[in-house]
Amino acid sequence: MGHREELLRGAKKALLEKGYARTTARDIVALSGTNLGSIGYHYGSTEALMTAAMLSAIEEWGDALGRALGEPDDDTGDPMLRFWRRVIRSIQADRPLWLASIEAMLQAEHNPALREQLAGGMRAGRSGMAALLTGIPEDQLDAETVASLGAVQMALMSGVLTQWLTDPATAPSAEQIVTGIRALGGGPGLGQQVAGVGE
Repeated sequence: MGHREELLRGAKKALLEKGYARTTARDIVALSGTNLGSIGYHYGSTEALMTAAMLSAIEEWGDALGRALGEPDDDTGDPMLRFWRRVIRSIQADRPLWLASIEAMLQAEHNPALREQLAGGMRAGRSGMAALLTGIPEDQLDAETVASLGAVQMALMSGVLTQWLTDPATAPSAEQIVTGIRALGGGPGLGQQVAGVGE
């Protein structure tokens, strides 16, 4: 493995262990076994290296989520419940990667290249979620389904993620998430439906 790859590996390790804002060039050098001059030579700047590290981490996060959602079915007959159980297991097992995905979004506000990459990933995520939920191949989905079903599912995942990262002790279980989604789908009289859940 050359210095360029070692630097990326070290930067990604620092990102997952310390976060973007707390990582210094010296941290990367210590974790990669390289030297300060090699950062400029291979990446131009520490910021460019950290951007590459975040993009690599996001790619790993996508792979981890894909594996989690593709796990063999459990004994649960409810596909929605299976989905959310897999998501929660992934958050628990791959917490550093999920945290890195949140941090990348924050850094993207000041990094146009990173923001463009994340926007592309978001579009692909909406399409992937819509395909997963409908069973329709992505290339056969209509734009409205992606913009509605896919986008809402992504929004739900983001909200569940922030709760599990911040306060896992009281974060909703898969069963509670499914109950809430179905209650929201009830339309008018929602308050009465929620009150009656579990009765």
